[in-house]
Amino acid sequence: MRIWQKPISVALLSESHHDTAPAHLGMEFLEVGDDFIRARVPVDHRTRQPHGILHGGVSVVLAETLGSCGAHYSCPEGFRAVGLDINANHIKAASSGWVTGITRAVHIGRSTQVWQIEMHNDAGELTCVSRITMAVLSPR
Repeated sequence: MRIWQKPISVALLSESHHDTAPAHLGMEFLEVGDDFIRARVPVDHRTRQPHGILHGGVSVVLAETLGSCGAHYSCPEGFRAVGLDINANHIKAASSGWVTGITRAVHIGRSTQVWQIEMHNDAGELTCVSRITMAVLSPR
């Protein structure tokens, strides 16, 4: 079932994030399906912490970007979605390659949304699971 209420595409997502934190980290949008968005972030000099592994905060940036995009594009035209809470469970470190995240809605309501984001390394191993709760705001 298609959940998007606004036009959405990889090109639109990429353009809307030009010159933002996700872009500076090298994040790339990869795919939009009927009920999911997929993006990835490189594990490189921009995104590693001093011990040579992907910084946990970068995983959270990927999660928040994916969940926020999902919420925005699944809201009716004129409505906005803003973050209320995010959590992340870091499961396996990544020291090179890419970490790819996919987000899917857990709940899409009139005033709140909940999105789950799963992240995997290039070997397909789960590196992080995150959940974001979004508030849906009426037009001003």
